[in-house]
Amino acid sequence: MDTLFEIKLDLTTGGSRQASESLYRQLKAAILDGRLAAGAKLPVPRMSSRFLGVSRNTAAAVYERLASDGLVLTRRGSGSYVAATSRAARTRAAGRTGRTARAAQKPGARSADQRLNPFWLRPDVTAAMDFWRDQDSSTPARATAASIDFRPALIDSRLFPFDLFRQVSVKQLRQLESRPASYKSPQGNQGHYPLRDAITRHIALTRAVVCGPEDVLVTSGAQQAFDLLARVLVRPNDTVVAIEDPGYPPMRVAFSAAGARLVPVPVDDEGLIVEQLPSDVRIICVCPSHQFPLGVTMSARRRQSLVAFARRRGAVIIEDDYDGEFRYEGSPLEALRTADAEDVVCYVGTFSKCMLPALRLGFIVAPDWALRSLISAKNCMDWHCPTPVQMGVARFIAEGHLERHVRRLRRIYKERRELILNCLQADLSQWLTPISSGYGLHVAAQARTRQDMDRVSETLLREQIKVHAFSRYYLGAPAKTGLIFGYGAVDPAQIRQGFSALRRLLAR
Repeated sequence: MDTLFEIKLDLTTGGSRQASESLYRQLKAAILDGRLAAGAKLPVPRMSSRFLGVSRNTAAAVYERLASDGLVLTRRGSGSYVAATSRAARTRAAGRTGRTARAAQKPGARSADQRLNPFWLRPDVTAAMDFWRDQDSSTPARATAASIDFRPALIDSRLFPFDLFRQVSVKQLRQLESRPASYKSPQGNQGHYPLRDAITRHIALTRAVVCGPEDVLVTSGAQQAFDLLARVLVRPNDTVVAIEDPGYPPMRVAFSAAGARLVPVPVDDEGLIVEQLPSDVRIICVCPSHQFPLGVTMSARRRQSLVAFARRRGAVIIEDDYDGEFRYEGSPLEALRTADAEDVVCYVGTFSKCMLPALRLGFIVAPDWALRSLISAKNCMDWHCPTPVQMGVARFIAEGHLERHVRRLRRIYKERRELILNCLQADLSQWLTPISSGYGLHVAAQARTRQDMDRVSETLLREQIKVHAFSRYYLGAPAKTGLIFGYGAVDPAQIRQGFSALRRLLAR
């Protein structure tokens, strides 16, 4: 097989010694500046005249010199490759400081804030989009396996039936061999039809959302759904968007980036306080089934009031149903988007919690008046989601595997949830009170003392225990203090260990 070698070389004409020295310097420079990356295969010496313009012996001698420099490895019977150690050599030879200095000397060089949209440099924006990151700079990072991760909205990917999903996906890939996917008109790219059909069946069963495949737009996760809705619904510098406070930071960034004016609205034990919505609001973002992050469920009275308000004011409700499949107690709760509210509610769902975040698949169930524009915006962004992934997920749902998987997850997560509640009530009741919730993958606990929960979170992080404080989720001044305990990514032993450390800390 021919080697793909596209490095431009300017060899010195003359004797073999000059050609050898020139080739050596140019290959070494290409390795150090990254044009020849670690693992790249060099042309075999017998093809050196074609690729390198030198004899076989000259090429072999140059490779030997590069190998002695630690930049090239020769594998017997395979060939010569750029060594992994070349990364370190490249860093030593160039250095970040040197590159920065050279860049600053280039004509016309300007600071980043002059070339970038200043919105993306705002500290509140970068903090909101980076709010999952927990890095304690005071101590060296330990192995990831040693950490105990109570962050919300995470899942235990070990529980996913990978073998089964691979079998289903392989069958679908074989169909693509005989019937390759083709580009379609933009309106036809709202998602793989069997997946949209499977989604309607899934959310009808689990969330009582009644719709047809024609009402569904498949997206690259929930975040893209929020971005699409913001692009289509927001009029820059005019539209007022109400968000729950506390709430999900990346969601509000999508609307702020589109030019909306955000208004934080408080949440109590019945959910969003509808009476505090501004009169000029045009978009209302809510998590009615399991408010993020407090976990409260919006009452029936508030739901009716919210829909009536939206219809009266000509506003749109965006329902984020991020983990509605996971119910542990009480009667099944319908989504906000019922048949009576489908004209004012855009329903956003995701497969990140019930399947895998790595799939990067979500969906919007939208009213007729909005769907066409949403599809156009999606097509402008990335045309459509990867077809093979959509096909695999569609069959996984259609064959009943997702339903069985969710039932299994409910049993496992319920045990973890009950353990956390028991730990809170038995060992931490003098400091924390769990907020009542029957859904989701996390428990929020409100502080009963004046203890600084941000400092508690920071201290636990130094012990490789990741727990978020309420303050991380507020846009305005925090009205409540407390901690959030996700149980998607921790097993019972980790839960006990983490709560033991927390109790020791609070008791000091």
